[in-house]
Amino acid sequence: MQKLKMGIIGAGGIAQDRHIPAYQALSDKVEITAIQDLKITKAKEVAEKFTIPNVFTDYEELFEVVDAVTICTPNKFHAEISIAALEAGVHVLCEKPMAITTGECDLMIEAAKKADKCLSIAYHYRFLESVQLAKQTMKEIGDPLVTRVQALRRRKVPGWGVFTNKELQGGGSLIDWGCHFLDTALWLLDEPTAVEVAGTTYNILSKTPNQLNEWGTFDHESFEVDDHVSSYIRFENGASMLFECSWAANIKEDTTNVSISGSTGGLSVFPFEFYQPKHGAFLTTQAKVEEDQEKAGLLQAKNFIESCLGEAELVNKPEQARTVTKIIEAIYKSSEIQSSIKLI
Repeated sequence: MQKLKMGIIGAGGIAQDRHIPAYQALSDKVEITAIQDLKITKAKEVAEKFTIPNVFTDYEELFEVVDAVTICTPNKFHAEISIAALEAGVHVLCEKPMAITTGECDLMIEAAKKADKCLSIAYHYRFLESVQLAKQTMKEIGDPLVTRVQALRRRKVPGWGVFTNKELQGGGSLIDWGCHFLDTALWLLDEPTAVEVAGTTYNILSKTPNQLNEWGTFDHESFEVDDHVSSYIRFENGASMLFECSWAANIKEDTTNVSISGSTGGLSVFPFEFYQPKHGAFLTTQAKVEEDQEKAGLLQAKNFIESCLGEAELVNKPEQARTVTKIIEAIYKSSEIQSSIKLI
């Protein structure tokens, strides 16, 4: 059986915790042949840990020994490296978000089409069991009317890596974590066209001294990204979305929820429930499904590998990831100018 030769670009936590273990669990279809990182010592350590034969500091040299790459770098470099890989004839799975700007997304899509190679973005929440079940159930809620999304953490700003570096990441809680839930909601809704976005971003909590934070420490004086975002999105078909995400909220407990109300029923995703007026009563249906992030990462890797080998169709299409970036970009702009943004 033909095996896909995979390269890993960026040897940080997401590569070690999600992507490399997933590929090694799928060793009948893929082999990790190379890893690249600007810090050669780190690259060598990860290569030794996972028995990866080739180590590089220059990602362009890595392209010569692989069929595909998984990009695990700061957001700033997603477009640059993806385009270079595609132009070298290499398939690309890029960590989320696709890029910082919509313009960069367009260049990535153009490069993928020109090279006739797979380009996918790692929005792995689509592969969670509850999300998959919700996708199958959407036809039973009728026309989607109002979607409510909340991805809220109680004082959990990532105090490691470059998560709070605006130049490298492009933003904070929205572009890092909220993007997963925005992508999930848009996918469940069958990618409606957003026509207007109004958003407000905050970082007041994270800029105050004497931080109480559960996920490490950070410098409150230099904190420059959003730690809380609220927004309203209106779609061309008349539907709307209330979207909120946060790294640092003064709330009782962490909350993650995607809830969709339709013309004949409704559903919530985390945990999965289905609501419908029927037989003269209000019925609530619950399902026992796992929220297994590791399994979702494995299914994402499997879909990407099989798509590269011509055995499957990509679940995460770049055009859809572009829409997520477009809305994120509009939320940030709306907050900056303190007015809604018309998208069409």
